Amino acid sequence: MSHHKNPRALLTPLMRGLLDRMARAGHPPLHALTPAQAKQTYEAGATVLDIAPHKLARVEHLKLPARDGFELAARLFAPQAERPLPVLLYLHGGGFTVGSVASHERLCRHLAHLARCAVVSVDYRLAPEWKFPTAVEDTWDSLAWLRDHAAALRLDGSRMAIGGDSAGGTLAAVTAIGARDAGWPLALQLLFYPGCAGHQNTPSHHTFAKGFLLEEPHISYFFDHYLRSAADRDDWRFAPLDGVDTTGQVRELDGVAPAWVGLAECDPLTDEGLLYADRLRMAGVPVDLEIYAGVVHGFINFGRAIPQALTAHNDAARALRHAFGGS
Repeated sequence: MSHHKNPRALLTPLMRGLLDRMARAGHPPLHALTPAQAKQTYEAGATVLDIAPHKLARVEHLKLPARDGFELAARLFAPQAERPLPVLLYLHGGGFTVGSVASHERLCRHLAHLARCAVVSVDYRLAPEWKFPTAVEDTWDSLAWLRDHAAALRLDGSRMAIGGDSAGGTLAAVTAIGARDAGWPLALQLLFYPGCAGHQNTPSHHTFAKGFLLEEPHISYFFDHYLRSAADRDDWRFAPLDGVDTTGQVRELDGVAPAWVGLAECDPLTDEGLLYADRLRMAGVPVDLEIYAGVVHGFINFGRAIPQALTAHNDAARALRHAFGGS
């Protein structure tokens, strides 16, 4: 897959046509903008190709306190239920620099509907104003708060999962390791094309470096804003696949929550996602791996244009229902 002679031939006709239309539109790439402009541009386009927002019985705005007293905005999405619902803590993608609860609201609504669970989506703090490891700490503080307040929110704190896409997948994977260390059981870690490696040197990074939506300059742009120094690339909290702790050891993965991993075939991050799934399996962690053929990074937000997006939503929701003890 990663060494294909003509990688564009891997794209589905719909995916190829969508990328061609984006190229013809001629909009400046995010990496050519200031971070503030990139945030605004990303938000403006985030829902253009997404599905219509699913109506739910509960949509509540929350404020979650971080360890430094900062209040994190969050949103709870839940269907009608007579009993406390299991809950997924969701972290949006965006290279730790762009994205928000709003940009991923339609996905979270759909997952809540399909999985018959609550979803709490958090606006963790973004770069460049907030450098690594602030997003990691915000995610951990959000999980801790949700555990403590689940009952007050009419949620089942004994059935919790964590998930995210891209950078949010990184945060979810890292927090799942921390939850294992703290003895906090999680039913599932739900990872859409997570970033896992400290250095972008796998074959898929070279094969899909240009012309597949998430390009190499985007990745460098995001990480240059997020990381404090090159040393952060080797921190396990940034790179759960191959990063190390303060003793210089790669983190062991035995005992972390079961994983559902959904990857895009034509994505620079595919190989590191595969390698992380392999490391989880080698540690005895149950892993359900799906690779969606012919699509690119970010496809789960293209539900009106790319049928694989809705397939991935349903696959992820099925994994959540199973992890929460449903059908």
